[in-house]
Amino acid sequence: MNIQFEEAPIARFVFGNTKFAWFWMVIRIFVGMQWIEAGWSKFTSDAWIGTQSGQALAGFVQGALSKTGGANPDVQGWYAAFLQNVVLPHASVWAYIVTYGELLIGVALIIGLFTGIAAFFGLFMNFNFLLAGAVSINPILLIIQLFLVLAWKTAGYRGLDRYVLLQLGTIWQPGILFEKMEERK
Repeated sequence: MNIQFEEAPIARFVFGNTKFAWFWMVIRIFVGMQWIEAGWSKFTSDAWIGTQSGQALAGFVQGALSKTGGANPDVQGWYAAFLQNVVLPHASVWAYIVTYGELLIGVALIIGLFTGIAAFFGLFMNFNFLLAGAVSINPILLIIQLFLVLAWKTAGYRGLDRYVLLQLGTIWQPGILFEKMEERK
């Protein structure tokens, strides 16, 4: 017996109805601007991707590593090991990844291109910042981006997703371009 449960009507309305596209567009642009602002400050800093690339990230990692002690550490041991053994030795490379990642996420969210994917990677970055003990706006952006991931169908509807996804489709449903390619075979 195959039992399928439908989404709750309110969830279907909020996350899947194009009437909410304007709301999600405003949210998407707000989050995108946060990423652009964060990425741009790194892009224009020599300590991130300039002549001294990686120094700022190394300082951030050292600060995170200092939060690993005590009965209730802000940074868990397993994440500290990742920072110490993977990020810190290659701080310059990671600084470029973080900087360009923030800028790409911001641009994608603002123009509404691959909104769900951009929101997922933004969520992932915020999650890593939180694991490193940096609170700031990270929990707020993490929650908002979680909702953007859930609303991916309508969050990019007032953006390029409306046109690009129609052409490309998704993994589970090919778009017009791929349907045409199948017809040619």
